[in-house]
Amino acid sequence: MSLKINPIFVEKVLTGFIRGELAKFGFRKGILGLSGGLDSTVCAALAARALGPRNVLGLIMPYGDSFPAEVRDAEKVGRVLGIRTRTIDIAPQVDAYFAAHPTRSRILRGNKMARERMSILYDYSAREKALILGTSNKTELLIGYGTIHGDMACGISPMGDLYKTQVRELARHLRVPASIIRKAPTAGLWSGQTDEQEIGLTYAELDEILENLVEKRKSGPELVKAGFKPAVVRRVAEMIRNSEFKRKLPPIAKLSPRSVGHDFLYPYDWGR
Repeated sequence: MSLKINPIFVEKVLTGFIRGELAKFGFRKGILGLSGGLDSTVCAALAARALGPRNVLGLIMPYGDSFPAEVRDAEKVGRVLGIRTRTIDIAPQVDAYFAAHPTRSRILRGNKMARERMSILYDYSAREKALILGTSNKTELLIGYGTIHGDMACGISPMGDLYKTQVRELARHLRVPASIIRKAPTAGLWSGQTDEQEIGLTYAELDEILENLVEKRKSGPELVKAGFKPAVVRRVAEMIRNSEFKRKLPPIAKLSPRSVGHDFLYPYDWGR
């Protein structure tokens, strides 16, 4: 793989990105969902360095007592980084909804939990006058592994151009606790769920395929010729193709000479 990064350079770019983008929108503080996992920890560490720890708020939003270890890890991250944290149990809201609209689908319940967390984040974003920092990485965005208007929603996405394996490398540079770097990635949607088990590939395997398809622009047949399994290559390509709607703003039907998203694309200082 050629996904090696210069972590010092990446840290400089991403902390500058966070400061610069917040300034464009008139914000001085950042807010994010703090799960105790690798991605949110790295995002919080970058934000703390960019904005100062007291200008970062991490919301810890467990579903009842389902994931006590994740809550402890998130609290530990908050203490280590010196950022502010607040814990909010989402069980009352989620349970009230499914009591009225029951389902046995773990995916439907998981999506509702992700969107409930984001709803709380946007409420606290307004309370704190803080911009939401997205914690999705490039691997997740490319295959659509996330909930639209849930964990994929944000004001800015600092790590959206870093593959999962690159996030892990950056985490070592940022001195993220080793226990968090080593732990199995999970979305925390149901007990025993892990990302790699659900995707069916390790992140190392997935990132290697994505690198070849996206960065090197190789075709499926070229990857198969290079030794990748045909079924796996087809599946990854299908995940990219089928999740395209998650990576775009909703299309607007064009009726006027200057439509939002088509032609009305002025810079931030328009009108000043």
